Parts: sequence; C-alpha cells; structure tokens
Amino acid sequence: MQPNMGAADRIIRVILALGMIAVYFLGVVPGWLGLILLVLALVFLATAIVGYCPLYWPFGLSTRRSSS
Repeated sequence: MQPNMGAADRIIRVILALGMIAVYFLGVVPGWLGLILLVLALVFLATAIVGYCPLYWPFGLSTRRSSS
C-alpha cells in the first residue's frame, strides 16, 4: 500500500471532514443523512492520516508528487 495522496489532497480532506463533523454535531443535518455524513467524514480523516485512498488505485490516480 504505497501512499497516493499529496499534501494538498490530505489537507482538503481534513478540512472537509472537520466541516462535516461540525455540521452533524450542530444538528444542521440530523438523522440517517447526518450519520452517513459522519461516517464519510471519518473515512476522509482516515485516508488523510494514512495518505492512501483506495478509490484512486483502480483508476491509477495519484496526487502525490513523484520523487525523481
């Protein structure tokens, strides 16, 4: 599992995840949709911490700079 996420991608995911968590806990998006949003936020945080996005792999995508 080689990292495939660049720094900008990771920062954006953390910011989005924090926003989604805030929206959930402030009650803006309640119920099942809020829980789905919370789970998605946790996935964003996990992938940002690890630096690997499994959805990038099948498409051969990488936002990480190649070290030459």
